[in-house]
Amino acid sequence: MNEIGSSVRPPRRLPPLLSLRAFEAAAAHLSFQRAALELSVTPSAISHQVRGLEDTLGQPLFRRLTRQLALTPAGQRLFDDLRMGFDLVEAGIDRLRRPAASQAVTLTTNTAFAARWVLPRMDAFRKACPGVELRLHASDTVVDLARGDADIAVRSGSGNWPGLVSQELMREHYAPLCSPMLGLKRAQELPKHRLIHCDWQPQALAPAVWPRWFREAGISPPRGRSMKASDLSFSDETHAMLAALAGHGIALLSLTLSAEELRSGALVQPFGPALDTGSYFLAVSSGRENEPAIRAVWEWIASQAAAG
Repeated sequence: MNEIGSSVRPPRRLPPLLSLRAFEAAAAHLSFQRAALELSVTPSAISHQVRGLEDTLGQPLFRRLTRQLALTPAGQRLFDDLRMGFDLVEAGIDRLRRPAASQAVTLTTNTAFAARWVLPRMDAFRKACPGVELRLHASDTVVDLARGDADIAVRSGSGNWPGLVSQELMREHYAPLCSPMLGLKRAQELPKHRLIHCDWQPQALAPAVWPRWFREAGISPPRGRSMKASDLSFSDETHAMLAALAGHGIALLSLTLSAEELRSGALVQPFGPALDTGSYFLAVSSGRENEPAIRAVWEWIASQAAAG
């Protein structure tokens, strides 16, 4: 029968809980006095509870020596069982008292994407996924997801990586951007201005570099070397953007990562063309794509990318 109250459980045949707690504390310390301190009672109260437990069980649990206690074989067995049982009860109560622990997910991506796209959205992520702790690993060196160096990645490239499950997030384009302070309007004015260069990783499929831009624009590059002595060069795209914002020259920058500066007018795109550099992809080690915390991060990033 499934009716409430149809099954009556017999009462547990246990000694009083106070006597069991007193004995367990005394056995742990081998001292009534220290047990009394732990339980905030008097030593005589501990002694009384232990004596009552021994009477209930019909056998001694301690050998009372001069200024010392020692467990009897029966006392040792009972202490081992009680300690295990109380540890389990304590752990269960602790789990109820504290909030559910956050699940940590490490997201790895390049330094520019981390600084310009992920970090500004961290507050939104915490509100959307309160049970997940997102840890950000920003590096231009590709890490090994299969080895567990990170849990999920945002990478640029082909998306065809053995052992990984990937999903295209967004196409990426780079264009000449500069401060409106320069007053730059036409590509023909470029020789009068400093070009800002940025290093690309050797594995980049279609790097946005100035020689490529001049080719696709159908414009002859400035006379002389591909990089003049007055030009600036950075290893990090964020630094190249800062230089452009300060009016130090014109840089080929990501339209995705510069979106806020373009909206505010801090940077302008005086002319084209914009270079197609491929796509950003979400990637995770095959077999881990349906882990709840990783799936939560995956879906949140995908939704943010779709929102633009």
